[in-house]
Amino acid sequence: METAPGRAPPSSTVALRLALAAPGLPDGPFGCPICLDLLKDPVTVPCGHNFCQGCLGALRQRPGPPDGSGGAGGAARCPLCQEPVPAALRLRKNRALCEVLPLLAAAAGSSPPSPVAGAPMAPGAEEEDAAGEEGAAVLCDVCPAGSRVAAAQSCLVCLASFCRAHLEPHRRAPAFRAHRLVPPLRRLEEGLCPRHLQPFDGFCRAEQTCVCARCRAHEHRAHDVVPLEQEREHKEAQQAKFLSDVDNELEELAVTIAQAKKMVELVKGAAMKEREGVEKLFAEASEVLATFQKEVASFIEDGERSMLGEAEADLRWKEERRANLAQCKQNLENVPSTDTVYFLQEFQALKVAMEENLSPAVNFQNELNFTKCTQAVSAMKDVLSAACKKQWDHLQGKGIDGLDFQEMEEALAKSQAPDNSNNPTCRESRDYFLKFAFIIDLDSDTADKFIQLFGTKGAKRVLCPIPYPESLMRFINCEQVLGVNLMNRGNYYWEVELIDGWVSIGVITEDFNPQESYNYGRLGRNEKSCCLQWNGQNYVAWFGGLQSVIQQPFFHTIGVFLEYSEKALTFYGVKDSKMTCLQQLKVSHLAKGQFDPFQNKINNKFTSLFFHKLKPAFFLESVDAHLQIGPLKKDCVSVLKRR
Repeated sequence: METAPGRAPPSSTVALRLALAAPGLPDGPFGCPICLDLLKDPVTVPCGHNFCQGCLGALRQRPGPPDGSGGAGGAARCPLCQEPVPAALRLRKNRALCEVLPLLAAAAGSSPPSPVAGAPMAPGAEEEDAAGEEGAAVLCDVCPAGSRVAAAQSCLVCLASFCRAHLEPHRRAPAFRAHRLVPPLRRLEEGLCPRHLQPFDGFCRAEQTCVCARCRAHEHRAHDVVPLEQEREHKEAQQAKFLSDVDNELEELAVTIAQAKKMVELVKGAAMKEREGVEKLFAEASEVLATFQKEVASFIEDGERSMLGEAEADLRWKEERRANLAQCKQNLENVPSTDTVYFLQEFQALKVAMEENLSPAVNFQNELNFTKCTQAVSAMKDVLSAACKKQWDHLQGKGIDGLDFQEMEEALAKSQAPDNSNNPTCRESRDYFLKFAFIIDLDSDTADKFIQLFGTKGAKRVLCPIPYPESLMRFINCEQVLGVNLMNRGNYYWEVELIDGWVSIGVITEDFNPQESYNYGRLGRNEKSCCLQWNGQNYVAWFGGLQSVIQQPFFHTIGVFLEYSEKALTFYGVKDSKMTCLQQLKVSHLAKGQFDPFQNKINNKFTSLFFHKLKPAFFLESVDAHLQIGPLKKDCVSVLKRR
């Protein structure tokens, strides 16, 4: 080796003295603590310790603890003193050691050790993965790639496993005395506290989790913490019973899973069968509609053909007569004034043409009878639409227990109906109320411009205003209409059919101002009216701006019974001559300790309604609202399609 000028080369005596100063190479300044061999391409980390460049590079590539403080992607730690080695630190060779090591190796009569692969420990990792797959022992993390042996113990501080040879520094060096050695573990990072980066050494029974020394001193200071081995013995004592319970649960789950699979198959089979049946019926219905469409189209074509022949023949005759008359007229006008005979002949020809009437006998009394097809198809569409809606409501009303819609309504009426045993009117049949039948005619002078009346019995909310004549009694802010008749004594009973939408039925005082604002002018939002509202979900009774929700099923027909002398108004659901009391508005003292704002309002203000003459009132709240004053004859059935 060449030396710099003015500098004496080291003698062999010096080299031997250096070699003797380090009798155990790994324990001396020239041994690598990782591979336990003479340093090769030595590098020095910030803490001052020396390592082979390849060994330290491979160590920095290994996964670090879970918090990312060491290993790939983070700062590694010195295996001797645990000082951090920044990930961005560029490892440079220690030039002084590089010059001394060859002399030392020559004096000791040994060659430098074979280089450790500077690349990441991919081969070793593959060996460890293979060993893990085969269930073999944990391999040493320090042995060179390709010749790794089984680890003797694992260090929870270094997060590495060591064979017997590489474990010597932990047994002899004072720097490793604080390290905790355990039997070989495959996943060392799981034995380290992710918060404090210290090994787990206890178990907290309060929170059922492993803890480290710092955890015991802070968060778990007041908890019951026992050593890991003691907790394992405790858990192993419970293991037999716990596993037995798990086995029982697994057996029960196996049975229930089998039942659930059968249910799934049953549901799928039933759905498939139902789907096939529905598709077949819809196909048949489509064929029926297609056949009806062909018949209607053929009817239109036949009517057109038969009437078109007569109309065309009549057209031809009229055109020929027009041409003949025009020619005779022109001939008469062109006769010279001196030709008398010619004039008389042309005049007679024009006269004959005028008197001639040989037109075909066209009978237009039944003209264009095929135009009734539109009306017939429209009626058929309405019937089909109503039937589809009715059946859809029927499907939507299916109960969980398989009850049909009618049975469910009756069950709900029985279970949710209020106790009316003290109300004698609720025990009567419909025949009793028909004794007080009151014929109502809608007053067109009160109808809002967005309400279309059908005679005196039907009312429907529309989008386009109707040009009603001016009237001081007409509502201008609320879609409401009143009955013509007044009620001021006795008992009155009438029925209303709810065709569609949100509809309110009630009474109002004769002197109520129809020009009130929307918020105050609606039925039940003031103290001069009350009503029963159907809002699409349930019934609601309104009076004085307060409401009372009624839990009852939907009824197509609502019966209203006004007892003037009793100062009471009762609403009934009518179905098959059976009366279900929905709500009775009447003064009724509350039980002690009970408070009902709505009933309290009734008790204080309701009787004031009967100081005035009353009129039936109707409020069509939604854009599709539609009602019909129901017939009251016992054997009469409404001609309107019920939904």
